[in-house]
Amino acid sequence: MSISEIEKFKKKMTLDGEPEVYSSVHIWYQVWQEYGDQLDKLNDFSPYVSVGMSRSSIHQAGSEATDIWGCKWIYPIESHDGLCEGHPIGSWSDLKDYQPPDPDKHTDWKKAEENFKKLKAEGRVCHGGTDHGFIFLRLTYLRGFQNMMMDMADHKPELDELISIVENYWFQVIKRWVDIGADVVGFGDDLGLQTSLPVSPTTWRRYIKPSYNRIFSYCRQNDVHVSLHSDGYILDIIPDLIECGVSQINPQDLVNGLDNLENLAKGKLYIHLDIDRQQLMVFGTPDEIDRHIHDCIKTLGSPKGGLSMIWYAFPPTKIENIEAGVKAMHEYADYWK
Repeated sequence: MSISEIEKFKKKMTLDGEPEVYSSVHIWYQVWQEYGDQLDKLNDFSPYVSVGMSRSSIHQAGSEATDIWGCKWIYPIESHDGLCEGHPIGSWSDLKDYQPPDPDKHTDWKKAEENFKKLKAEGRVCHGGTDHGFIFLRLTYLRGFQNMMMDMADHKPELDELISIVENYWFQVIKRWVDIGADVVGFGDDLGLQTSLPVSPTTWRRYIKPSYNRIFSYCRQNDVHVSLHSDGYILDIIPDLIECGVSQINPQDLVNGLDNLENLAKGKLYIHLDIDRQQLMVFGTPDEIDRHIHDCIKTLGSPKGGLSMIWYAFPPTKIENIEAGVKAMHEYADYWK
């Protein structure tokens, strides 16, 4: 007897799901430009591996934009993420006149509710979402990274007021997602650098954790799961994230280490593993890639699931490495069966 998508999702989030490891591979625009039709053979290569290709540019090189928070962005490289270079609260004197966005305008809530009703009638999962730049990153966008680091080091009293503004905005957005029936809400906040947190764990717990706890616990109290993406080294605060209510975490593999993730996260929450896009998968050999994917699944997978993987193939990843990654994801997907 088959079960619905939402029933599978709930079993997956409680670590009682299927043993197969499903993966997603996203081919970046410049990589697609280089290889084009040679990549088409990967489209339907495996039932376990979804391959998507960016066939058009998201941003033109040199373009600029201002987001709804008043933060100004530049995009130096075509189709890549930008740099925030205009900070609306660059000086604390700007805070008294600052107006945050309107939560009612975060999305078309009426349309979202209608879509959720349709999805629920079909037994599917209803996903809510936030921006990539939830609490920590948004504070750095509003103040500037160096300013924010100094604010935390100096225990600026204005910082608590700014955190409250950002937190309250997101709480109102999340409340709306919960009210219309979301099953899971996705959050994006890059909390780590390459080898450490940008602030001490104690400082993170003082300034960032309370907002996470308030918002994530509200979701969980209302039977809504929390999915958190966070680039960088986050090992020092994984137990805190679990305590706050994260159901699914999207950590980077090599930055954090597979054995460390096994010790801190496996069996405690669902791991949506972010596969390396800086070193091995770009510059390694196909055999090294095969071994790495095998090790990811062997270390973090289990007969009851708890693992999926996502990989962004950025330039200058070679086509033979992309093929090796997809083939390995397919070959080891049913490792636990």
